[in-house]
Amino acid sequence: MEHTYQYSWIIPFVPLPIPILIGVGLLLFPTATKNLRRIWAFPSILLLSIVMIFSVDLSIQQINRSSTYQYVWSWTINNDFSFEFGYFLDSLTSIMLILITTVGILVLIYSDNYMSHDQGYLRFFAYLSLFNTSMLELVTSSNLIQIYIFWELVGMCSYLLIGFWFTRPLAANACQKAFVTNRVGDFGLLLGILGLYWITGSFEFQDLFELFNNLISNNQGHFLFLTLCAFLLFGGAVAKSAQFPLHVWLPDAMEGPTPISALIHAATMVAAGIFLVARLLPLFIFIPYIMNLISLIGIVTVLLGATLALAQKDIKRGLAYSTMSQLGYMMLALGMGSYRAALFHLITHAYSKALLFLGSGSIIHSMEAIVGYSPYKSQNIVFMGGLKKHVPITKTAFLMGTLSLCGIPPLACFWSKDEILNDSWVYSPLFALIAWSTAGLTAFYMFRIYLLTFEGHFNIHFQNYSGKKSSSFYSIKLWGKEEEKMIDRNFPLFSLLRTNNNQQTSLFWRKPYKIGGNVKNGAPLTLLSITHFEAKKPFSYPHESENTMLFPMLVLVLFTLFVGVIGIPFNQQEIHLDILSKLLTPSINLLHQNSKDSVDWYKFFTNATFSVSITFFGIFIASFLYKPFYSSLQNLNFFNSFVKRGPNRIIWDKIINFLYDWSYNRAYIDAFYAMSLTEGIRGLSELTHFFDRRVIDGITNGLGITSFLVGESIKSVGGSRISSYLLFYLFYVLIFLVIYNFRI
Repeated sequence: MEHTYQYSWIIPFVPLPIPILIGVGLLLFPTATKNLRRIWAFPSILLLSIVMIFSVDLSIQQINRSSTYQYVWSWTINNDFSFEFGYFLDSLTSIMLILITTVGILVLIYSDNYMSHDQGYLRFFAYLSLFNTSMLELVTSSNLIQIYIFWELVGMCSYLLIGFWFTRPLAANACQKAFVTNRVGDFGLLLGILGLYWITGSFEFQDLFELFNNLISNNQGHFLFLTLCAFLLFGGAVAKSAQFPLHVWLPDAMEGPTPISALIHAATMVAAGIFLVARLLPLFIFIPYIMNLISLIGIVTVLLGATLALAQKDIKRGLAYSTMSQLGYMMLALGMGSYRAALFHLITHAYSKALLFLGSGSIIHSMEAIVGYSPYKSQNIVFMGGLKKHVPITKTAFLMGTLSLCGIPPLACFWSKDEILNDSWVYSPLFALIAWSTAGLTAFYMFRIYLLTFEGHFNIHFQNYSGKKSSSFYSIKLWGKEEEKMIDRNFPLFSLLRTNNNQQTSLFWRKPYKIGGNVKNGAPLTLLSITHFEAKKPFSYPHESENTMLFPMLVLVLFTLFVGVIGIPFNQQEIHLDILSKLLTPSINLLHQNSKDSVDWYKFFTNATFSVSITFFGIFIASFLYKPFYSSLQNLNFFNSFVKRGPNRIIWDKIINFLYDWSYNRAYIDAFYAMSLTEGIRGLSELTHFFDRRVIDGITNGLGITSFLVGESIKSVGGSRISSYLLFYLFYVLIFLVIYNFRI
């Protein structure tokens, strides 16, 4: 085993030749490299597969021997400073290596087809391989400086991949937003690293934990300064894992290609913040204030992410807010000290959310084949519906990911999320109540996305009077000022009813909207048409993706079904299924926690029944509101009586409008940042510019102009005659003497 560990340093550098060779090929042999561009997917997948095999072997050794290994060598040596570069292998590293490699391989296979028609195919694979190298090096780093170097390199790759389609203004703005937001956290991370080195004199994890513990125990260091350093370290994780209040970059990052959303914004890069907190938890655990702050930020992010996902129209943006909420669960678990539960949910969520993102990419890929569909329409669930008939495999895979994320047993996320929910009762009943309520919201918004996408009828196809299919279709402008003039179909409580005066009104919207003249009477009431145009080409329905895109999704379905087995708390007699506890034994011992050798099954099933009941309640509400029920809506007497004008209607209107506006407008946090930061900094810049030009430059220019005018005046009066100059000289001397005598 020592021989295996000794050569583990090569793991992060295995994918590195791909971006180097692609760059050299494009520089020296551009035509040949572009003509043979599809062959670059194979070596990318092959090299990452080698890393995956190596990672699995290391994990097996971790389970069998429960040991850690560190190897370092000197990089920079000075009289007062010595920096060592190396790698650190333990249970946390093994988990991250397996996640990065397995999801990375599946995303590479998926991307080969998804990006096959893109002109930036080679650039995409170069960025992706560079990101894999950076992420692998980050999780195997043995010290904080090394982590920071590759932390920034991961951020750079994220910037490049989010803005991959940089000609689109939205993508360009999104990558800049991600860059600026992460710089806030990264600057805090750097300050925290330097502060800890100033106090402890070390960057190495094992030395750092021991020295920090001694400082706290012996009261040798300034406790406030140590707390500040820990807070700054946590700030870097807040930005990278999209925790409140630095979460604003994640939903906009969905402007990048969908495989990138699956890899770095669901399974790996956003998990880097969770990894950093888990790595530094032996340090944080000695400062209760920081642990409380971690749990507080986690629970706020859990609730905020769930509420912001309720009314999103973009399918990827809805999943992004879901990712934000689930990362909040992990941060909450770490703040509570539930190290095992946090990493367990990190594993299960990574595979489930990667499946959902790849499923959304398959949906987008199929919708883009429709004539007249722009990239924005192909991601908008308003324009979907009834896709289960056209993409049945994608529908099944997406449903499995949805059920897992909702916490339906025996799928993966049920075991990990239920463990976090149970631990939250012990930590704080208030936090537990919020966490359990959010589990119901998760089921609601995930099934909202699923039902609006796959159930009902395909919204782009209309029926005419005779019931025959029409080749024409309607386009709704969702981007711009027209959006305020349309009824929002994707939020069911804003569904449409036809009134006697040929108007469409919302169930809970007080202002009526006239039906457009170009809307046929036979058109569904779920859409309000703004523009109408005839398709120039024959209409084509969405179609299932190709096998190279479906294969990774099916593999992730298997992970979603069975990966939860590794954390089942069953360890009795000769049966030992709790692989996760065995893998985490060194880390658990380091945190002075006990492995779960046994479990109270009665309590477990009682809590599971309660959590699953909340989940099914959320699913029921989503099914009632979003499953096509417009034809039978008026037959529901109790519903009709409830929505009639009256106190109930007014109160319900206010509640629903507030919730919808809160969710759709991102809780107004982006607007607040734009007003207070963007506009504030711009106003300060304009004020500084005005002061510089009008005051500073004004004084300088005024002195110059004054000197010029005085000189010109004297030149005109003097006439270049010496007698005149002597006269003025005597005149000024006389004035000086008079003033001098007057003062005396």
